Amino acid sequence: MRSPASSVSRSTLARAGFTEPERAMGMLAELTASPKTVADRVASLSQTASPDHALLGLVRLGEVLPEAENARLAALFTDDRPGWDRLVTLLGASSALTDHLVRHPEYWRDVVDAEVRGRQELYRVLSEAVSDNTGTEAYDALRVAYYRQLVQIAAVDLTGDAVEQFPQISEALAELAGAAVAAALRIARNTVEGSDNCRLTVIGMGKCGGRELNYISDVDVIFVAAPAAGVAEPDALEVGSKLAVEVMRACSISTGEGALWEVDPALRPEGKRGPLVRTVESHRAYYERWAKTWEFQALLKARPIAGDEEVGAAYLAAIQPMVWRAADRDNFVEDVQAMRRRVEDHVPQAEVGRQLKLGPGGLRDIEFSMQLLQLVHGRTDERLRNRGTLAAMESLSRGGYIGRVDAHELDQAYRELRVLEHRIQLSRMRRTHLIPSSAAELRALGRSLGLRANPETDVVKQWRERAARVRRLHERIFYRPLLTAVANLPSDEARLTRENAEDRFAALGFRDAKGAVRHLEALTAGVSRRAAIQRTLLPVMLQWFSEEVDPDLGLLAFRRLSDALGSTHWFLKMLRDEGRAAETLARSLAGSRYVGQLLENAPSSVRVFGSQHALEPLSRERLLTIMRGAVDRQPDDDDAALLAIRSARRDELIRIAVADMNGALDLDSVERSLTDLAAATLQGTLELGIRHVEKVSGSTVSTRITIIGMGRLGGREMGYSSDADVMFVHEPLPDADPRLAQSQAEEVVMFLANGLSAAGPDPALGVDADLRPEGKAGPIVRTLASYAAYYERWSEGWEAQALLRAHPIAGDEELAREFTELIDPLRYPDGGIDAVAVRSIRMLKARMEAERIPRGGDRRTHFKLGRGGLSDVEWTVQLAQLEHAHEIPELRHPGTTTPLQVLAQHGLLEVRDAAALRESWTLATRLRNASVLWRGRPVDSLPGSLADSDGIARILGAPVNSGHELSERYLRVARRAREVVDRVFYGAEPDADRDTDPTRC
Repeated sequence: MRSPASSVSRSTLARAGFTEPERAMGMLAELTASPKTVADRVASLSQTASPDHALLGLVRLGEVLPEAENARLAALFTDDRPGWDRLVTLLGASSALTDHLVRHPEYWRDVVDAEVRGRQELYRVLSEAVSDNTGTEAYDALRVAYYRQLVQIAAVDLTGDAVEQFPQISEALAELAGAAVAAALRIARNTVEGSDNCRLTVIGMGKCGGRELNYISDVDVIFVAAPAAGVAEPDALEVGSKLAVEVMRACSISTGEGALWEVDPALRPEGKRGPLVRTVESHRAYYERWAKTWEFQALLKARPIAGDEEVGAAYLAAIQPMVWRAADRDNFVEDVQAMRRRVEDHVPQAEVGRQLKLGPGGLRDIEFSMQLLQLVHGRTDERLRNRGTLAAMESLSRGGYIGRVDAHELDQAYRELRVLEHRIQLSRMRRTHLIPSSAAELRALGRSLGLRANPETDVVKQWRERAARVRRLHERIFYRPLLTAVANLPSDEARLTRENAEDRFAALGFRDAKGAVRHLEALTAGVSRRAAIQRTLLPVMLQWFSEEVDPDLGLLAFRRLSDALGSTHWFLKMLRDEGRAAETLARSLAGSRYVGQLLENAPSSVRVFGSQHALEPLSRERLLTIMRGAVDRQPDDDDAALLAIRSARRDELIRIAVADMNGALDLDSVERSLTDLAAATLQGTLELGIRHVEKVSGSTVSTRITIIGMGRLGGREMGYSSDADVMFVHEPLPDADPRLAQSQAEEVVMFLANGLSAAGPDPALGVDADLRPEGKAGPIVRTLASYAAYYERWSEGWEAQALLRAHPIAGDEELAREFTELIDPLRYPDGGIDAVAVRSIRMLKARMEAERIPRGGDRRTHFKLGRGGLSDVEWTVQLAQLEHAHEIPELRHPGTTTPLQVLAQHGLLEVRDAAALRESWTLATRLRNASVLWRGRPVDSLPGSLADSDGIARILGAPVNSGHELSERYLRVARRAREVVDRVFYGAEPDADRDTDPTRC
């Protein structure tokens, strides 16, 4: 007679996932099945993790079942298909549970009819199983009853949506473990003499306490005891210790029915060195005096799982308040972060690439992140006091402490990683958190998760992708600077209430405490997610505001910014999640009207603060790429394209200003960055101007144009209030009409100058071409030949001096090179300038000092024209360049500080004199920049008010309220510089008691 198995080929079995088709055919032949159903059974088996193991399990089970039961098993496929699927899926996924069923075949129907029982039922079933027994008999009964429930949980888990039902499965496993501990305690009371003398409770810790247990894991516990009525405490503790030892023994000892798991009391006070059992008061005393940060983190999940309920409730009442005050401890956040790093560092190197739990991107990354957020914010928000990780995620997301997208991604990742962990442990019921290394195990693991095409490689790929995502989120959330700031606030300050707000604002230094309360109420009122996030942010932002000169200014600016951005989802999310964005913004708003005004005019620019490189100015090339991209997105609207260029410039101004205020840039870097920004803006607008003229005229621009930077732009010494001093040069293309070329060049230049100088929502860049030949009376743009003719016939001495700072900034590079060659002989004349020219320069400088100081101005305090100010130093350097640059090439530099250094190196200036000039020029420049940042407008003199002095000094890095020293410092430095200028520039005899009259030179 033909075997039923012969109706299925070996290749069919191989495609179905059998790794040993020949053996499978033999086992199929042993099953009583008709040829008609064999193919269907194979198809069913193909859905299991290991069809070979599932088929072998059926055969083994059939061999030990009585004949009647065997017949029922054989008919199961046709009579109860869902029951069949639960059975074969379990047999294919777990060789250890298959062994248990073969040892106890009478329970196979439990798998077929599997259900997950509730807490009370589990406790009842396991307690009744041990009854009044003791010793091995009780231990065996406990194990049989435990595994009878476990196989049902596993069957439901394996045949349902594992990711979706993970919380129910892990909770059932935790309750089953608790029921086993309760049954073990019953065994202990049956075993230990005088057990009634002690009221003992078992506190579940870790995943058991959090109701999120694995299939096989140590069950972390703490034993708490109280004496029964009339019993002395030492006697009760002695009995309690015996009971605890017996509980651990009842669960962990190996018998003929195996073992359950280790009961681990190592999380108790003092760890393994401490007493096994303590009273509630002893626990309280320990945690109040000696506990380390990690112990409070562990107590977050503490839950009574067995024993005396009153003692358990008393324990929680004593311990939980301390848990939620733990974040008040010094360096709490840093301690938790350090603990996570230590855990990771202790992973054996050989396991790092396979660790699901402890490695980078593993379960601990998620758990530590959630626990840290809970402990920091849970001080003031009781909604966060959850034991379970998924419940914590949900409440943290609902409260606005983590983003909804981040919470969803972490929720999915945690479920998926835990399901992966469950599948690995189920296979052999071994405590492990390692991804298997063998191909066969990986294949079965992948198939258990529904992967069929390439299970052994796809399962590893998916795991690594999940781990990478988890790691990124962990690093962003767990090391969030906002957490440290919140934790450093006392609990009463971290909680915003109407009752304490006004007094707190006054204590923090707000001048208008009532107005600050109104801002606070407007920002935090209601139950919206926006208000919830504001309630998280504002306690620490108020602290940051208060540490700057004008906290009222900071809060007002933040209120306006928040109102302008409304419910924009990314704004508050960025402040909560992105690095130091919130602190940087708070300090910038409270310390700079300039930044506040830029953001008020364009609130969306606050995105800059969330950038990974928020304090790193962009290069000229990167800026130009951004501007060109913005222009390309407006192919038909040149006005909109121009606004896009100005918007890009505004964003970069914010970036530079904030980096400057945070001390991320020195003065040279600030000047370089501002110059590069101006150069990129001019280049981008020049290209747009050419496009505009070509579009309007319908013909190609027939000339090359270059822009020569002059003044501070040419010297690469731009400040926040600097105009772009320029000269425009053009050169008609071969065979072009000179008049048309001139006309087109003028149109391009006027488009650029008017467009960048016009008022608007974005800051203007003043384009000043007054240093061109003939000044305002001359054409705004000339040809190279026209410049050559003018300089040959009409050039004056001041123009040669101005050309010392001429440097190509934008436009045609070849034309720029030709222009530079044209002016070099003029600014670096052979033999240097003569005595007459020197006297003329001195007279011109003296006249400027006498005439250009504003009426009522103080010659001592004016940054540019005052004594020892910018002009004094620059003219001294420029005079030396005109005299010596022809023979010292290093002096041919458009800046100020570099030539000063060269002059000292060549002995043309005393080292100490060069240092005095540099110090004064640098301080005046920094003061000028800081004044703009503080006041929000150009400032040319030392401030007259102490409040302004404090603000400017703070930007320069001085402590708050140190502005009174500012004027004295500058006057002292400028006076020393002026003494050098009198001697070196004016040629006066050194006399510390006499102000030189330059008109007599």
